[in-house]
Amino acid sequence: MQGVLRARRVRVAVALGGAGLVVGGVLVVREVNAPVGGVEAAADGGTPQCARITRAYPDGLGGQRRDDAALPGVGVWGGGTVTARCGVEPPAATTDPCVSVDGVDWVWRPAKPGDGRKVLVTYGRDPAVEVVISDRVAGTDDVLVEMSRAVSPVAQHAKCIGDDDVAAPAAG
Repeated sequence: MQGVLRARRVRVAVALGGAGLVVGGVLVVREVNAPVGGVEAAADGGTPQCARITRAYPDGLGGQRRDDAALPGVGVWGGGTVTARCGVEPPAATTDPCVSVDGVDWVWRPAKPGDGRKVLVTYGRDPAVEVVISDRVAGTDDVLVEMSRAVSPVAQHAKCIGDDDVAAPAAG
């Protein structure tokens, strides 16, 4: 009888151990695919071009170290203080403010009021990259310089224009 009880205990322990591995495996998979810093992958984040851009993301941005983000096209620094998503929809022609940093044009997108973040998207490049910067980051310019290095290999097919680029109507 003791041999039968011991065999049952072993089977139960093995079965529970196996179930624990399965549950643990599911938890690990969910954790790896979970958004980091509240950011999710963009629709085209898994393209080969975005993979190249993602590999070029810097190890540090805005004084923050890069976090592990297993999502395609995504970079996260400082737990979400700065985030980047490659593969977002390229912006159409717009009157939103635009700044050129080291040959890369960035369009400022309106953030939600009281959100405390700056949202910028590359202009004239496909795939487009969106960078979200917390107001806690003092060096927005430094972030854009570093990110411009990462995205500059993507061919630019359109440029932002300013008032100086628009011809004044001829006096008539």
